[in-house]
Amino acid sequence: MSVKQGLLALLAEGPMYGAQLRVEFEERTGGTWPLNVGQVYTTLARLERDGLVEPTGEADAEGRISYRLTEAGSAEVGTWWTTPVDRDNTPRDELTIKLALAVTVPGVDVATVAQTQRTATLKHLHDLTRLKQQVMRKQRDAERVPNAETPTGDAPTASPAGGADHDLAWLLVLENLIFTAEAEVRWLDHVETRLHRESLRPFPRSGRTPEAAARAAAEDTAYRRESADHGTDRTEARR
Repeated sequence: MSVKQGLLALLAEGPMYGAQLRVEFEERTGGTWPLNVGQVYTTLARLERDGLVEPTGEADAEGRISYRLTEAGSAEVGTWWTTPVDRDNTPRDELTIKLALAVTVPGVDVATVAQTQRTATLKHLHDLTRLKQQVMRKQRDAERVPNAETPTGDAPTASPAGGADHDLAWLLVLENLIFTAEAEVRWLDHVETRLHRESLRPFPRSGRTPEAAARAAAEDTAYRRESADHGTDRTEARR
């Protein structure tokens, strides 16, 4: 998630200073993407430079400066809400890169690499599922409170709407992480099946193919020859 857009979205609710923004951001995302105050203020400085936020006034007694959205900042937030997330630029995924390289490097037990990751991902999935159950239990308990009588007979006080909204936000984040982990486990199962099929082929993988090795050697030779030519040209130029 873009920290810039996240801070702008929070400021749309009203002015806040850096520490407030950090706390609100982490509470609403369950601490999944932790921020430090320095990162928040660095981002605020860029947003101010770009004319999207502005200070509300002088620093308070503790040296804190609150920021608010400018008109351009409000328009930026509105555009963000209505614009789909760009999926054209696929982020680098370390696991995908690791397995893609593992099947091309001789001596790597790819099946063990995949199985080790699958075990770790399943543990992560179980932890996420447990957290989800805790959040849902908290929501159910909150829903029962208004219907219960207090020991004094007074009408109970309903939980703040903000707290319920934060629980829902954290639940959505958790479910996204759960679906991602489930998809990763399914993909690793597919990798294991694919590796088994490859092992039954008459010509199983053996690292870099002869064609690839020859192409790499030719490119290296050409690079060395070009470097040598440049060196000769520089020597003649100095003469």
